[in-house]
Amino acid sequence: MSTTIAGVPIPDSQLAREATDLVRDTETPLLYHHSRRVFLFGALTGKQRGLMFDPELLYVGAMFHDMGLVPPYSTATERFEVDSANAARDFLRRHGISDASADLVWTAIALHTTPNIPPLMKPEIALVTAGVEMDVLGLGFPVVSAEDRKLVVDAHPRGTQFKKDIVEAFYQGNKHKPDTTFGNVNADVLALKDPHFHRTNFCDVIHDSAWPS
Repeated sequence: MSTTIAGVPIPDSQLAREATDLVRDTETPLLYHHSRRVFLFGALTGKQRGLMFDPELLYVGAMFHDMGLVPPYSTATERFEVDSANAARDFLRRHGISDASADLVWTAIALHTTPNIPPLMKPEIALVTAGVEMDVLGLGFPVVSAEDRKLVVDAHPRGTQFKKDIVEAFYQGNKHKPDTTFGNVNADVLALKDPHFHRTNFCDVIHDSAWPS
């Protein structure tokens, strides 16, 4: 039986139910509830903007977007966003979803921490990022009504210190592979949490390259 939160039906297909079970059994409660809110805020934003999107693909994108922060999906060499995207694409392919749809979800997840680009792409890509930005950064806060925000948070609580806890989750998911944070927002997390972290500088990389000039 489908659940509706803030006027948004939660996808209830076999695919969606299996995605829910996998994420809930793999991630921490913090990340699970965050991922559900990302879907809901993304869908509410899409509705407000009049965008047409596939709710099931948006749901899988939202649910898997942080899977790369946790074992067994966190590799030693890839950005966590790529690990998350790979997990989602593999899941969709195992369920017979087309390569085009699986690649769409892959892109939505891989780009969800890259500012300014996702809003220019297909709705599912734009709305995964919109949901993340709403829940983590508060961007687009006025787009979702106070009533809907309350309904979402009542269903999937943020807890008393979500801001602190989500930064810690990002740190735990990235501290073993600091080089993968070059050029992305997680370098800020490591700089905050690890006094020994040395941020790679883009200009230094250019200056120290093998080219003579």
